[in-house]
Amino acid sequence: MSIRIKASNVRLKRAYEPPAHGDGSRILVDRLWPRGVKKIDAALDHWAKDLAPSTALRKWFAHDPARWPEFRIRYAEEVRRHGDQLSQLRALARTRPITLVYSAHDEVHNDAVALRDFLLGRKPKTPR
Repeated sequence: MSIRIKASNVRLKRAYEPPAHGDGSRILVDRLWPRGVKKIDAALDHWAKDLAPSTALRKWFAHDPARWPEFRIRYAEEVRRHGDQLSQLRALARTRPITLVYSAHDEVHNDAVALRDFLLGRKPKTPR
């Protein structure tokens, strides 16, 4: 039996926002390094490149909100291929807060939002 992850343990923050004490473990979830951010300023504990959307999926999505439902489905398929890394993130989030760090301007339609939902066991809905 697995222990459920508290939603408050999985936080989201743009890479351009300063780190805070309450962030817990800071994990960059983008495949590309955020433009203009110095590594020291990012204060990251881990860079989960393999859990980021593939380059092809990222380019297809292009942060178009109309593609968001389909992006979540395709991204979920990609994340499933890295189940061991997703399990590691889940284990960490069960014990303490983590912050998924991303660089997208859109704070509602981005890979960190989708990944947070996957970590919390929320499955993407198939479009009808």
